[in-house]
Amino acid sequence: MEGVFLYFTGCAGSGKSTLTQSFKVWMDKMGYNATTINLDPGVERIPYPADIDVRDWFTLSDIMEEYGLGPNGAQIVAADMIALRAGEIRELVNEMESDYCLVDTPGQMELFTFRECSKIIIKTLNEEKSVIVFLFDPMLSTTPSNFVSQILLGSTTQFRFYIPTINVLSKIDLLEEEQLEQILNWSKNPDALYDALVIETPDMKGELSVELFRAFENLGTYKELIPISSEEMTGLEDLYSMVQQIFAGGEDLASD
Repeated sequence: MEGVFLYFTGCAGSGKSTLTQSFKVWMDKMGYNATTINLDPGVERIPYPADIDVRDWFTLSDIMEEYGLGPNGAQIVAADMIALRAGEIRELVNEMESDYCLVDTPGQMELFTFRECSKIIIKTLNEEKSVIVFLFDPMLSTTPSNFVSQILLGSTTQFRFYIPTINVLSKIDLLEEEQLEQILNWSKNPDALYDALVIETPDMKGELSVELFRAFENLGTYKELIPISSEEMTGLEDLYSMVQQIFAGGEDLASD
């Protein structure tokens, strides 16, 4: 069975690189064979040794200097340049023969979610064995309106790529127990989220319907969150189990 590609994405600061690092450490400990891939040419430091790193080919500062661009323009050019290297990345992955490829996407999620070149990368590497891991930022999830905004972003990401998506609540060690329970309840119960949103913004009561959340639920974009702490190494087994359910019906993908 070919390896599975996990693309970690979410808002800037949601913990994509940290989760990539902790999941790699957990997989090594469990004896699973995983490759790490960094797709962000603008990052200065990452908390894991990348097996494949686009910065080996070019960095954001290189592109800014060569093309006379600012950071934003350089990021867009970089995204296209990475897509041109997709075949080369695929060859490197094949040489490593890993069961899992942990792909750390750029810090600003729009560079990955809304660029056509990202579809090219996913398709080239192996679209049939790819899953999006969408990170909900814990501090942005403490208010109903911000939580709904992240649901919308996650739904947009899923619609953009049409591949399985797993929603996780990252960095739960930053939350109080009551906050964590509340957020997880919102992810399970659209009625509870609707009630909380109406209390926060009562003027929206006449315009917002709980049926919106039920529509997301029916479409598969409103999902129960997997709570994860990279700091405490909790929730990683639940993430792994979800990947198995998607691609192997619960059977382990790792080599014996």
